[in-house]
Order: sequence, then structure tokens, then C-alpha cells
Amino acid sequence: MKLAAALFAALLCVVTQSHAQTWPSKTVRILVGFAPGGSTDLTARLFAQELNKLWGTQVVVDNRPGASGVIAAELAAKAAPDGYTWLVSPQTSTVLAPLILKKLPYDPIRDFAPIAVIGSTPQLLVLHPSLPPRNFREFAAFVKANAGSLSFASGGVGSTPHMAGELLNMSLKVRVTHVPYKGENPGVVDLLGGQIPYMFSNFPVVFPHVQAGKLRALAITSPQRSPLAPDYPTVAESGIPGFDTATWSGLYLPAATSRDLIRRIHGDISRIATAPDFRKRMLQQGIDQSDADTPEKTAAFIKSEFARWGKVVAEAGVKPE
Repeated sequence: MKLAAALFAALLCVVTQSHAQTWPSKTVRILVGFAPGGSTDLTARLFAQELNKLWGTQVVVDNRPGASGVIAAELAAKAAPDGYTWLVSPQTSTVLAPLILKKLPYDPIRDFAPIAVIGSTPQLLVLHPSLPPRNFREFAAFVKANAGSLSFASGGVGSTPHMAGELLNMSLKVRVTHVPYKGENPGVVDLLGGQIPYMFSNFPVVFPHVQAGKLRALAITSPQRSPLAPDYPTVAESGIPGFDTATWSGLYLPAATSRDLIRRIHGDISRIATAPDFRKRMLQQGIDQSDADTPEKTAAFIKSEFARWGKVVAEAGVKPE
């Protein structure tokens, strides 16, 4: 029996290694749980373009928006672990939805194999130009004086812009009403029209409107100023030390995917991510490029995000839509 078990294990290892070597032999699908045009979608598409070149095999982005990314995440969690279905997701569906929703059709820790954080996007604090504040300190005073009549938009409950707004509420000790939209772009449209006074919005989504003079940007949520917009101070340097929020995009595979295939995919992702020309392209789109750290370090980072945002969700009393 022991000999048979050993032979079976050896045979399985050979089959697995052979699969990793011949893979991919058909289209690879990258699921994104949000509509086209957002920072996560853009990150997935930039990597898909490079993977197409690297493998000579079609890599497609499949947008399945809805339920704060839960629809796409469920599809990925239940997909065959053969390397042909991926998930690129912000922390919305893999960290924040599990903290906010009582029931999910997947377990974010048990059902996924994290590969890498492949991009990170800070938010800009933007407001309608009709509002009087010209800098963050004036804005903070304005919010404290008018909190009861103000509201802020986001792309949905549990989105990073939503959590940035709740973190601001906590920091200023106010309760400004959150207005969730089905996607970030519809919220920006209402902000442009003056129906919403302000919001945190992912840099690539909103910066063109700032450049056009249609919105006023006051601060950025990254720890350091963005090289693409160095004139805008960070929230941390403007009066709230330690304020740091970003929409980071994680790459995940189904948990049962073989270790050989995970190493193969991680190696190719890392190869793309560290190429100077690709890093430049990402930055031009307002996306800070990660170094595609190891799957093990990525898993540890995700667990730390649970601890970090769990405190904010509890204190702000965030509830599902």
C-alpha cells in the first residue's frame, strides 16, 4: 500500500509539473467585479496586454460588476483550479465585504490562493468648485461646521473611497452621510453636476476632471505625494497624521491550484511588473506599481488589512446597502 501511494504521489507530481510547463494552451480569463474604466479594471487590462505578448495566448478581462465585486469573486472561487480563471480584485470583495456582509458565497482566506498585489491607486479628495474651501484645513473646518447637511459619494459600500470617507469622519469626529453609487463613475457624474458636494475618488478616475477645472482637488490619500500631481499635499501632511488609503488590486487563483502553476504565474507576473517600461506605463495611468511580492507575503498583507479595516468598519457602524 505504501509503495502504491508513493507511486501515485510521484505520478501526480509529474502530471502537475507537465501541466505547468504546457500551460497556457487556451484563453485565460481575468474576472473583474467592477465596470470597465475603474482603476482595478485598468490594472487588469494592462497586465492582460503584456501577458498576451508573453504567452502568445489570449488573455481576456471579463467584467462582472455587482454586489461590491462579490459576483466575480464567487465565480473565481468556484472555478476549476486549472489556471485559466483568475480574479483581479480590490480589497472591496476580498477584505471589506467579508467584514461588512454576514454571509458570503465564498471564504476569502480558504477559497483563494493570493498571488500578488499588482497595483495600488491613491484617492484624491475632490469637491465641487462651488464649495468655499481652497485647501484641506479650510475643508476640515467647513465639514465640522456643516456635517449635518453634507454628504459624500462613493462607488459602493465597502469600496476604498467609502472607507476613506468613513476614516475622515472618524478623524474629524463628525457624521457626514455616505451616498453609495453602483460604481465610482456615476458618483463622479453627480459630483460634477453639484448633486454631491465631495468625495474621495481613485486618482485615474477623477484627475482628468481636476485638470479640466471641473472639480477642485484638495489632498491625496497616499503616504507621499504623487509624482503625477506633486502640487497636491497628502491628507497626512495636511492635518491628519497616518491617514493612508489606497485601492490595491490583488491577483487571486482558486485555492486548489497547484503550487507549480502558482509559481509559474507569479514568476511571469513579477517579470512584467518589474519591467521599467511597464512600471512607467502604470504610473502614467495613476497606478503605483507593486513589486509583485511573494504569494506568502501577499497572504500576510491581506490578513493585516482585515485587522486594519475591521476597526474602521466596527467604529463607523458600516452596514450593507
